Amino acid sequence: MSKITAEHLQRSACVYIRQSTPDQLVHNLESQRRQYGLADRAKQLGWTTVEIIDDDLGRSGGGIARPGFERLLAAICDGRVGAVLAIEASRLARNGRDWHTLIEFCGLVGTIIVDEDGPGNDAGAAWSGRPARGAWPTRSTAACRTTCR
Repeated sequence: MSKITAEHLQRSACVYIRQSTPDQLVHNLESQRRQYGLADRAKQLGWTTVEIIDDDLGRSGGGIARPGFERLLAAICDGRVGAVLAIEASRLARNGRDWHTLIEFCGLVGTIIVDEDGPGNDAGAAWSGRPARGAWPTRSTAACRTTCR
């Protein structure tokens, strides 16, 4: 059973691309190729509108401003994003606060997160819906609704 619905497909898919250091940009070209390839994967899964967010190439997630991540969160909160694609979920957020915020916002607006293997595989590659009670203890739902809407 696929977690991708017609409602997800009516919105855009955002491919979030990041490599942590300038050295990785030069030496990890295979990772870049795989990450940019997720745009084609989104189209295979049914999205007609795919946005690539690669503003954070060469930026570590630890304590450094990431304008691409902020742009991703804003698009999610605006209700424009049906799915966020990343080569692996760990590439989306490099600290607990960012991860919890992302998951909470996605849950509030019905955005799914899809990794390189796609949604609905045995490893549970797509996350959607509200997090389990107590699993993401960072922001209250009311605070997220205020931020997102």
